[in-house]
Amino acid sequence: MQKRIITAIFAVLGIPAGVAVMPRIWTLVGMGQNELFNNFVVNAIIGALFFIVLAFMLAGVILRMIARADQFLSDKSPTYILFGSLSTIVGLILATLISQLIFFRLPNGFLSTVPPIILMIVFGYLGFRVGTTRRHEWRRLLMTMRRNNNDAKSKPDVTEADDVEGVAFHQYKILDTSVIIDGRIQALAKTGFIEGTLLVPNFVLHELQLISDSADSLKRERGRRGLDILNQMQKDKNIRIEMTDSDFEGSREVDGKLLKLAKEMDAVVVSNDYNLGKVSEFQNVPILNINELATALKPEVIPGEEMTVHIVKAGTERQQGVAYMPEGTMVVVEDGQYYMDQNLRVIVTSAIQTNAGRMIFARPAHSVNPLGKDASTEAAPDPSAEATGHKMSRRARTARSKRRHRPSQRVSGVGVAAVPTRLS
Repeated sequence: MQKRIITAIFAVLGIPAGVAVMPRIWTLVGMGQNELFNNFVVNAIIGALFFIVLAFMLAGVILRMIARADQFLSDKSPTYILFGSLSTIVGLILATLISQLIFFRLPNGFLSTVPPIILMIVFGYLGFRVGTTRRHEWRRLLMTMRRNNNDAKSKPDVTEADDVEGVAFHQYKILDTSVIIDGRIQALAKTGFIEGTLLVPNFVLHELQLISDSADSLKRERGRRGLDILNQMQKDKNIRIEMTDSDFEGSREVDGKLLKLAKEMDAVVVSNDYNLGKVSEFQNVPILNINELATALKPEVIPGEEMTVHIVKAGTERQQGVAYMPEGTMVVVEDGQYYMDQNLRVIVTSAIQTNAGRMIFARPAHSVNPLGKDASTEAAPDPSAEATGHKMSRRARTARSKRRHRPSQRVSGVGVAAVPTRLS
């Protein structure tokens, strides 16, 4: 079907071409005065037949070029096509104006024809490149103008504080691979706390695809989970998410591309990567870390506060037990190893904040009296402890006696004999 359409188009194009070219050819061969051959119908038929043969020869190449163009346009976003088309039209209009002012008035036919064609090709290409490579900046400019118009209509008197707030707002939030796999960004976006549009670059999507195709089962499961989360977010009407095909050929690392894209679009990077956060801070790129947000939202605990925890494993130190709060905070319980897999009422003794999160230290509530002192300090002495103390004292006396007799043994070892005691 496509070949027939191409053949028909070539035949239609061949009719005016034959009518325009064939009279000159008849003149060259000396048959220009022969009206039997040199007439409109014959010239049109010859031109159509020639172009039909040409269509059969070039149909395969043309179909492949059409398929590539179709694939290229299908991979591009609507904004890419829109801004590319508009900028190409602007480039052609500028080329036409310049040609009209300079070249079309020249008497030479070559100068009035060839330079305008070259100028249109160059300006059209430049317009397409400017429109496609800077489309995010054009879109941000249009959105800024529209927002300023809306603000001017709603608030005629704009103060400097309002202007500063408008500059500080970032429309796009670029998602990193780690935050997509984490999954909490979906629930956070549903709540409406993240303003603007979530943006997923194609190189992040490509990295997720590589992870989902990994030989490691754990990585493969994480990659597929990230792709499922993206599909769910795209189907959710309450979440504004877009794709972008912006890429940077000079950089291979995804983190570097994220920072460059954030600078180009004046966007914010959303990530869970601690190292990426440090690099972005050094390059003055704003970043939102979901882990830092989760840490900030955790409820504060103070020493002396009581809570109930479930001991799940032993700690690193002797007799320690480890429990976790519902939001994931680790609770280290003194003597908690004796209450493994049990719910235990504990009292907080201290809490520390680290880069990995917050840790809470506690001890069982029944081991602390109402005044906050250790109950064992006021209790009666333990007989087993006394027996252990007697054993330790005997061991200490034995060790001291050995150390006291050790010099005499060394002296006797060098040849000094003991003098026998004479009995009277």
